[in-house]
Amino acid sequence: MTITCCIRYVIDPFQRDAFETYARNWLSIIPACGGDLLGYFLPHEGTNNIAIALISFDSLAAYEAYRARLKADPAGAANFAMAQEERFILSEERTFLKPVTP
Repeated sequence: MTITCCIRYVIDPFQRDAFETYARNWLSIIPACGGDLLGYFLPHEGTNNIAIALISFDSLAAYEAYRARLKADPAGAANFAMAQEERFILSEERTFLKPVTP
């Protein structure tokens, strides 16, 4: 069964461009580390401080293995460090979803 990790970010709306750079960096890093990236989504209309990422995995075990690879990956570590240094992410929440099937 596939699971999808939905990451809900609360971002600093005055640093939206920095978050967009962060999100673009993940477009190559996440697949290289084993995640099936469905996409990063930035605020467009309405609420200006919420962004979403959707990443699918075969199982929670596959997600845990991915997280370990991501932390060991130099590009992933650099992207995490940039986010901490620039402080454009105010908080994030992870929810694990499963598809509704017939």
